[in-house]
Amino acid sequence: MSQASINPFKYSDTNKRYYTYEYYLRNTFGEKCAKITLDCGFTCPNIDGTVGYGGCIYCGSGSKSVNCREVTDIKEQYRIGIENARKKWTVNKFIPYMQAYTNTHTSVEILEKTVKEIASFEGAVMLDIATRADCLENEKILVLKKLAEKIPVTVELGLQSSNDNTAKIINRGHDFATFVDCFNNLRSLAPEIKICIHIINGLPNEKYEDMIKTVKDVSILHPDIVKIHLLHVIENTPLAKMYKNGEYVSLNRDFYIQTVCDQIELLPPDTVIERLTGDGIANGLLAPEWSRKKTTVINDIDKEMYKRNSYQGIAFIQ
Repeated sequence: MSQASINPFKYSDTNKRYYTYEYYLRNTFGEKCAKITLDCGFTCPNIDGTVGYGGCIYCGSGSKSVNCREVTDIKEQYRIGIENARKKWTVNKFIPYMQAYTNTHTSVEILEKTVKEIASFEGAVMLDIATRADCLENEKILVLKKLAEKIPVTVELGLQSSNDNTAKIINRGHDFATFVDCFNNLRSLAPEIKICIHIINGLPNEKYEDMIKTVKDVSILHPDIVKIHLLHVIENTPLAKMYKNGEYVSLNRDFYIQTVCDQIELLPPDTVIERLTGDGIANGLLAPEWSRKKTTVINDIDKEMYKRNSYQGIAFIQ
């Protein structure tokens, strides 16, 4: 008997005991989709002085991907991204992902022009926009709401931790109350827009209880999508200096797997989990070295959920 055939989790047709992004896309758009990362030329309010300088202590390149490097034309980035995606999969539907830095940190006029252009790209079935809770004023939400009448829109909000002391340590630039206000405002003004929340495990000074509390706080908000990241120590960042000075120790692999499984159990069962760890293959990665084997980490998370006879939402409290 296969694990898939005895899987008690509702939103799965495989052995995965959580609501995967792949399952969500396949059931939403009828087939596999590929996410194409883009750098639209924006910066970050925590880098340019609007909120602060230096960015978050772990930030290396604003999450730029291969197709964004040294290519400024957005349409060309999209073409390269599709080309790369088709080397791995047979795919004809795409999700342009405005990923690098803060993609609503601009004027309303430039934002509207940019999202309209990207949404019109051939093969695009949804637009995904990464931003911050302190860069989403009402006028910008209404621009995205109007766009969502023509194409599905997801807004990704980086929280990282609900602990305000942690936010100060990582130089986040805003507190949890600001995040909650933005989330609720976006949900109220544009309920048709999907909201994705990012959290990071392994932030400086955080213990298991802090990571669990962040997930509990996120579960209360009940987002459409969640990304769980592992903190990577990247060369030439303030975090790298802390690491080299012995002021920061990265997470142990087994501890990370157990923590993520506990977090999965606490999340609402109908919240899509897009990511369970980060890509550990970035240039300049200092730690943790084990994160380079992302697939084996995810496989061991799956094994632990099966061993527990557990699944997403089993411990969720509404």
